[in-house]
Amino acid sequence: MPKRNNPRTGPKYEKTEATARRGRTAQGAGRGSKAAEAYAPKKMPARPEENPNLLIGRNPVTEAIKAGRPVDKILMQKDAEGSARSIASLAREQGLVVQYVDKLVLDKLVPGKAHQGIAAYVAAHHYVGVEDILASAKAKHEDPLVIILDELEDPHNLGAVLRSADAAGAHGVIIPSRRSVTLTETVAKASAGAIEYVPVAKVGNLSRCIELLKSKGLWIASVDMDGQPYSTADLKGPLALVIGGEGSGVSRVVREKSDYIVSIPMKGHVNSLNASNAAAIVLFEAARQRAASR
Repeated sequence: MPKRNNPRTGPKYEKTEATARRGRTAQGAGRGSKAAEAYAPKKMPARPEENPNLLIGRNPVTEAIKAGRPVDKILMQKDAEGSARSIASLAREQGLVVQYVDKLVLDKLVPGKAHQGIAAYVAAHHYVGVEDILASAKAKHEDPLVIILDELEDPHNLGAVLRSADAAGAHGVIIPSRRSVTLTETVAKASAGAIEYVPVAKVGNLSRCIELLKSKGLWIASVDMDGQPYSTADLKGPLALVIGGEGSGVSRVVREKSDYIVSIPMKGHVNSLNASNAAAIVLFEAARQRAASR
């Protein structure tokens, strides 16, 4: 009998099976199969974004303090020894905030880097004193118009407030040193350059700062609920406007120290405005009243 080809080993079968394998491979890859995933190029893990406001290591932080760079906060490992103690002492002499944290906090903050138990957040711009803001108004022969931010935490809000302050002709902004956003790179970008023209003072205690402003002849008006409509309030003369933080508004202590409360009437379903929007509305009303009284 003539020899028959084995149907599972002949040329025709080999060609058909090879084609089928290619089809299955392509189909599996299209569905995101395990095989396709196994041979797919591996993605490199994203590197953490560098923070231009963060200094790490004992020497960089020490030199920043000595050089008078504006330092918002220093993070120090709780059990740090040696030169860390002298750095903490130097920082306290300069009135800087030192926060003691666990080593794990610093490890997560700067993964893979030798922080030596210390890191510091530096400001994107220099701060001024409250007296400097008042002196600026005096030099222009104008009544001081100052904004006090009561625990504002969003850097975009602070940047927007600086823009409005510059446009409305305010003489400066005051922020607390704790529980508040500081002059970061994000604030600088959000201000669209206004950070270069609007002085910002950072104070340790808002209550004492308000007392100082009152002693200099300024009236304190908090922008909050249940007050006089801002459009009918007298916003001329030496004035400090207090803007509360996101969600919490003006704190009880600051509200009680205010001379009066001004409100923005709301007609919609939402009973509050973004802090920077509220600041802009009242600031420009103050600017309007001042221009009309000249």
